Formats: sequence, C-alpha cells, structure tokens
Amino acid sequence: MPHEIDISCSHPTYSLNRSDLLETLHHGLRVENVGNAVLSVSVVDNLMMHRLNREHLQHDYPTDVISFQLEWTSGDGVAGLPSRLPTGRSTDANIEGEIVVNADFAAEMAKQCGWSTKDELTLYAVHGMLHICGYDDQTDDEKEIMRAREKAVLLGIGLRPQYPGLFRGDDYPSVGGAAHRASVADDGSSGSSELAAGPTEGTQ
Repeated sequence: MPHEIDISCSHPTYSLNRSDLLETLHHGLRVENVGNAVLSVSVVDNLMMHRLNREHLQHDYPTDVISFQLEWTSGDGVAGLPSRLPTGRSTDANIEGEIVVNADFAAEMAKQCGWSTKDELTLYAVHGMLHICGYDDQTDDEKEIMRAREKAVLLGIGLRPQYPGLFRGDDYPSVGGAAHRASVADDGSSGSSELAAGPTEGTQ
C-alpha cells in the first residue's frame, strides 16, 4: 500500500474518530500527489505536548501540532529539498513522518473559531501532513501557500477551514534527529526554510 498511516490516541478523555481522520489524511496525500507515504499520527493532551515542546523545540509551553519529517525523497529517488512551487511539492515523492496533535488545544481554539474540536484537530493533522510534504509558514508568502493547501485538502471533504486571525501559522515545527539531517524538514518556528534536524510546530 503506497500510503500507510497509523493513528493513536493517548488523550485520557478525547474520543477520536480514527476512521474519519484516516480518510482525511489519505485524501490529503492524494491531493498532494504523494507517491509513497508512511505517517504516524498521535493525539495527545497539553501535558504531553508541553513535554515534547521542551524536549524538541526548547519551548516551555504546549502548542497545537508538531510534525517530524523523517524522510523526503523525490519521485526519482533523490533525497533533498522539496521544490518551492506553490503546489505539488511532494508529487510522486516518498515521504515519512510523525505528526503529534493536541486535543486540549483544539478544544480551546475551536471555541474561538466557531467549529468543533474534531474539525480543529483535523486542521492540525492536515497542517502537519503538509509540513512533511515540504510546505512551511516562515514567511507571509509561505503562510498564504500553506493556507491554500489546507483549504484544497479540507474543502475536498466538505470542511471549510476557520481561523481566528489573518494568519495562524507562526509556530509550526517539524522534528527529527541528527541522523536524519538530510531528510528532516524544519518548517515551523525554528526559522529555517531548509531541510534540517528539528521539529516544526503550530498553526497559531
């Protein structure tokens, strides 16, 4: 199977609809024309997200989502940087990564956005997936592209993204170890637009 996705939930109270989230991510990978993908998605609480932020991003607070790009290889089998085109950055590519989403954060933000916690959490997962596909939000132009790709995915499942402000992507990171330096994207608040070892976080 070209797209393998594993979803787990360690949140003590949140009731996750795995099948809906799985369907959304498969849809997103198809929209992005990804060749092969191996993704792991974990739904956690504020406590766990806070710990992950301290360990990987040196942030002493919880965030909404962290993504770890572990591999990005072009359709030609060449490891390197995704293109900077507005769309299709992972067309025919082989990608691998981990996405961690915070259900507590989603519940709080959903109130401001006027939609459900499930919808907010779905946005986080799609955002993390797009980071692994090679998109980031370090500049206004990249934020605009990220928003457009989020909408392209979510509108395809009948969900219209809701945002509390003009931009909400100032803090998305991607995480990886030093051994993955050539294939781990730092696409969030770390300030680097190149593939590097480190996590990307946040839609806020």
